Amino acid sequence: MREWLIQIRKELNLTQEEVARGAHINRAYYTQIESDTRNPSMAVAKQISRFLNIDPSLFFTDHLSEPFQAAIEGSPITVAHCDLNLRFTWIYNPHSSLNPLTIIGKRPDDIHNGDGTNALISLKDKVIKTGKTFTEYIHFDLPDEQLYYYVFARPLLNHKGNIIGVATTSTNLTHDKGVLSREIPLK
Repeated sequence: MREWLIQIRKELNLTQEEVARGAHINRAYYTQIESDTRNPSMAVAKQISRFLNIDPSLFFTDHLSEPFQAAIEGSPITVAHCDLNLRFTWIYNPHSSLNPLTIIGKRPDDIHNGDGTNALISLKDKVIKTGKTFTEYIHFDLPDEQLYYYVFARPLLNHKGNIIGVATTSTNLTHDKGVLSREIPLK
């Protein structure tokens, strides 16, 4: 089962029939995609993704290129995309306390509240408003740990050059003991 797809559909209060109609495919085909008994073509993944406002690569995350997986998996680096409403549309290698499939469709403040989350939201808003790339050091104060991230954020553009969201690469700078891995002044 593609639980993440089912969850997004249900959070949007849509039926399988409505998604299928919105993606211009028949319901039986969509049901097979949702139940993971059939994979969509890239064209169909794009049609579903446009309708649900997600990244089509979500359907193919298990098939990411091996060099990318080898470089990122298990590293302190998280790569993510969000839409103009700051809802995650794609994420790879999030913090171990987060399940990537339950993050899709949610805003950062749906997942965690605090100064770090507010700083991340402000950074993404700034990218959307200006169309420029920014970096920032962000501290997340979680109940069991302190996390320090260096976040690189740039606009995501469609084929016409319009901003459709934000792409981020976040590097966790925290050691196992909850301190920065090197001396970096926090903003």
